[in-house]
Amino acid sequence: MENSVSEVQFRRAREADVAAIVAMLADDVLGATRESPDDLSPYLAAFKDIEADPNQYLVVADREGEVVGTMQLTFLPGLSRKGATRAQIEGVRVRGTERGTGLGSQLMTWAVDQARSRGCTVVQLTSDTARTDAHRFYEQLGFTASHLGFKLAL
Repeated sequence: MENSVSEVQFRRAREADVAAIVAMLADDVLGATRESPDDLSPYLAAFKDIEADPNQYLVVADREGEVVGTMQLTFLPGLSRKGATRAQIEGVRVRGTERGTGLGSQLMTWAVDQARSRGCTVVQLTSDTARTDAHRFYEQLGFTASHLGFKLAL
């Protein structure tokens, strides 16, 4: 599942990448209130769970040895839609210095290609209602706002 596109390599994340991933997750208005880059212990524990699950693919975009983007791709087998497998995209982030370069589009195209290669019939994602720029980005890539999502904090 590795691929290179214009000097960026998309590869499975390694434990050594976790700090860079968390920094990107924390680098926006919403992430700044819910992420704690100074304490990596919960992220490292979660990384081990992700790494052990064959239906999880935590990817980084690596440019010359630096992590410049990330996302998590989850494969969800189900009974609905005639036993279809869905691909769920989460945690899409591009480092601030790379925004506007097309890296986000490359990352999403890579994810859709991976979903197709796994036989998925749907690629889905959620995006916080406050992320209007992200909504426009996903719509430009062909995604449609088709469902209303609900969450219950535990």
